Amino acid sequence: MTALAHEAPEDTMPGPDRDEYLWQTWKAMELPEGLHAEIIEGALEVSPTGRHRHSKTSREFRRELGKFLEAQSSDYITDNDMNVIQGFEVVIPDAYVAPEDDEEFITEDGLGLDARCVALVLEVVSPGWDGTQRDRVRKRRLSARMGIPTYVIIDDYDRDGIVTVLTSPSPEDANYATSTRMSYGTEVTIPEGPAKGFVIGEAITGPPRNA
Repeated sequence: MTALAHEAPEDTMPGPDRDEYLWQTWKAMELPEGLHAEIIEGALEVSPTGRHRHSKTSREFRRELGKFLEAQSSDYITDNDMNVIQGFEVVIPDAYVAPEDDEEFITEDGLGLDARCVALVLEVVSPGWDGTQRDRVRKRRLSARMGIPTYVIIDDYDRDGIVTVLTSPSPEDANYATSTRMSYGTEVTIPEGPAKGFVIGEAITGPPRNA
């Protein structure tokens, strides 16, 4: 559930000024523990920390992917709780993959990582209409505009559970050219990038929700 969605007053604030207004508002926010703020498609969105299952799913994804990357002797790691920034937009993925040596990609203000270094993001879909729209639609479009190569959605609320892997971003169209959708219980393999060959299966998603 989104706790707050805040937009700058459109009638008095043209594009660049409006973006700057939201950016400065985001930087000045001091949120209670358990909330985080993102700027997605011209709106400041404040959301609560996910429920237990949401957190467990993202944790298992990071754990398994971390072991996979280590076994590959990869220069990339997986983590979470990081601001991924491009221009005046910012997202905090449930998991992301980026170079372990990320010093050159830290933004000048030190608030997060430049999106150009992020190879993959994961979103575990939150319940409710706004939660599903944010993770399935708004964050997907933003990740495509940022040029993030792989966008993964683990979705308890699509039928009995669906994993979607999106690749080949088109920033101009805010969309991904390639999409693979598999039901929980069917393994899905990341097709490219540092996580190429990583399998998402029941160890991460659990069985089909109504099995």
